[in-house]
Amino acid sequence: MRFLHTSDWQIGKPFGRMPHETASALREARLDAIDALAASARACGAADILVAGDVFDSPEPGDRALHQVLGRIKEDPALRWWLIPGNHDPARADGLWSRFRRSAPPNATVILEPGVVPLGEEAAILAAPLSHRRMAGDPTAWFNSAETPPGVRRIGLAHGSIRNFAGDTAEATNLIAPDRARRAGLSYLALGDWHGQLTVDPYTAYSGTPEADDFGRADTGRALCVTLAAAGSPPDVQAVPTGRYDWQLRAWTIRAAADLGPRWAELGDAHDLKRLVLRLTVEGVMPMAEAVAARDLLGNRLAHEVHWLDLRAGQLIARADEDDFALIDFQGPMRVAADRLRDFAAQGGAQGALAIAALERLFLEHRKIQQGA
Repeated sequence: MRFLHTSDWQIGKPFGRMPHETASALREARLDAIDALAASARACGAADILVAGDVFDSPEPGDRALHQVLGRIKEDPALRWWLIPGNHDPARADGLWSRFRRSAPPNATVILEPGVVPLGEEAAILAAPLSHRRMAGDPTAWFNSAETPPGVRRIGLAHGSIRNFAGDTAEATNLIAPDRARRAGLSYLALGDWHGQLTVDPYTAYSGTPEADDFGRADTGRALCVTLAAAGSPPDVQAVPTGRYDWQLRAWTIRAAADLGPRWAELGDAHDLKRLVLRLTVEGVMPMAEAVAARDLLGNRLAHEVHWLDLRAGQLIARADEDDFALIDFQGPMRVAADRLRDFAAQGGAQGALAIAALERLFLEHRKIQQGA
């Protein structure tokens, strides 16, 4: 049999540090990922989609988020969705999941209590939903003794970590034994919580989030198409792309504004720029005119070619030299201000850094005046 494994949709994630327009697009992409999951299931020949927790980003995402998820799920009645709560959206008495269950279409099954749920005649889901954000112990420990009919495939569905990130001395919560599949005789253990796709062993994997949501996370924007093999053989697990946006980290060291062109061309060759969410660190020491040109190129042209640019150019340092000062009138208050700032800049330290920043702004304003003349 074959099914699709996904998790960590986190519908309603606010993306609070982003501009409003960007955040709205990223939130909408998380909803569109549900459509992408349905298409991936059809493409790989899977009728069942197992969702290993964190469907929503919070226990109360609002009725709009709830009904938009329900609307997407019911669009293809031939697909069956099996969902459990995670640590971001734990099952609470008469809360989100109770409302979800009351409104759920026939092709959606919400599992709110630990137990064995038939998955057709060939398999059964051993589900470990979370009722609290942090639960002591291993929510899958009972899998070992769970009874299923002879010959039925045992598929675990759980949300938690196989590592205690809080430190060895801290109390473990939602901590799952990495060898649970072997101990419990599972054909596959579908896990959620980590946002990057991760294979724990041949029978255990994290699917990762279907739509990337942060920088520095490898293997996101995916789901897993799982084909159960003959008894005693590991399943065939294939990653399928589902994400729209591509989150990337880059660090560039430049000596002149012209150095940016080849770097950006290389980035464009490797990525679809309009789908790129980019955190870019740029550093280097260069003449004032070059620094101003580089910032202008980054902020006024390159930033508009990507979906969103998080530019970190604090270490792009302008060095005021004689050629720069030659561009400022030898007479008048701007030149007097420039000379005084140059004296402060020569002192170094925090005051010198502020003087350099002020000189760069002065140079920029002077250039605007000259261009408007």
